[in-house]
Amino acid sequence: MLFLEPREHVAFDLSSLLSGGAGLSRQLRWLALAAHLDGEVEVDAAQRELLGRLSPGDWIEASALGTADAAALAQLLEAGLVLCDAADANPQRLVYRERDERLRSGHWFAPAAMLHRLARWQGLDAVAAMDANELHTAADLRRKLGAPPAPVLERCPAEQRIALPRTDGNEFDALLARRSTCRNFDAVRTLPQALFAHMLQRVFAAQALVKVEDDTVFLKKHTPSGGGLHATEAYLIVQRVDGVEPGLYHYHAIDHALEPLPAPQAPLHEFALRALAGQHWFADAPAMAVLTPRYARSFWKYRQHAKAYRALVLDSGHLSQTLYLSATELGLGAFVTSAINEVDIEQAFGLDALAEGPLAICGFGWRGERMTNTEFDPAGAVWGAGASPGR
Repeated sequence: MLFLEPREHVAFDLSSLLSGGAGLSRQLRWLALAAHLDGEVEVDAAQRELLGRLSPGDWIEASALGTADAAALAQLLEAGLVLCDAADANPQRLVYRERDERLRSGHWFAPAAMLHRLARWQGLDAVAAMDANELHTAADLRRKLGAPPAPVLERCPAEQRIALPRTDGNEFDALLARRSTCRNFDAVRTLPQALFAHMLQRVFAAQALVKVEDDTVFLKKHTPSGGGLHATEAYLIVQRVDGVEPGLYHYHAIDHALEPLPAPQAPLHEFALRALAGQHWFADAPAMAVLTPRYARSFWKYRQHAKAYRALVLDSGHLSQTLYLSATELGLGAFVTSAINEVDIEQAFGLDALAEGPLAICGFGWRGERMTNTEFDPAGAVWGAGASPGR
């Protein structure tokens, strides 16, 4: 499952400028992208042409390629771009082959698999990057990037619009108005176990089961899911919950129970901050859930389906909205972010990126008494009219 991308590197060229040219040099590079590898691999012309002649499905004897291709073949085997079936293959080549076999048997749509694997982060501090690029505030964004596209799309003149009646709303409308991303969690106050359990039951628990056979079970939850498969698991980072030891857990959606997992190598709060790519305003949440689809559960039905991965991304959005509304109704703050270090999370929880690859982290807990970090609450539904950091 291989993609080749021609990528052009453009650089300033003084000699070109002095000789009457455009002052630019252009270098074309070919990059090989494959979902079973951890990154892109540059290939030369000989390697590129050899890849174009090899079958993605049929094994051939290496001797059939001839001596002219021997050097290119050795390099491609070393990079994992060609797979070896020899029993005495070196361990890394076996790793490449096993990854490719898992990818094929997992029924991934190939472009989605490549996107998922190659878009993962490791050890990135997104906040430091924003600060370094002066892109931290809305004013920074406007100054550096110019004006964004219009806030709403207009498809006809204003006089042609058909005005709709507005209503004062009810309690649910008021709840929606209070839904806001919390960036100021109380770093000390613990969450009662009953409240913690209530949140998990509302958001992630199976509310009912449909058993077709002993090995074919479907779940009913409070959120919609593509194909009704509910493939997204909740892996928990628990920091401050009464009666629950701080650590990593997996939530069992049928038994409504916690499954303890080994502690991360780093201290728990340090790991949470790393998982959140440096977003310190979220790292104090007493409980966090890593939204992690089991891709085989979805792709069992949607095999090599072009829309299957998109449906799983939507599932995480549905779950996070349920978590927001549940937390708001219970008087808690909540957040969700997809700016996460997936590789660090996978290593801590023992996950395979193409089997159980995290998409987002959401969390909940008590709000702090002061708005230390700016929150988007223009209507003052959470902090009150005119509230600002430090108030």
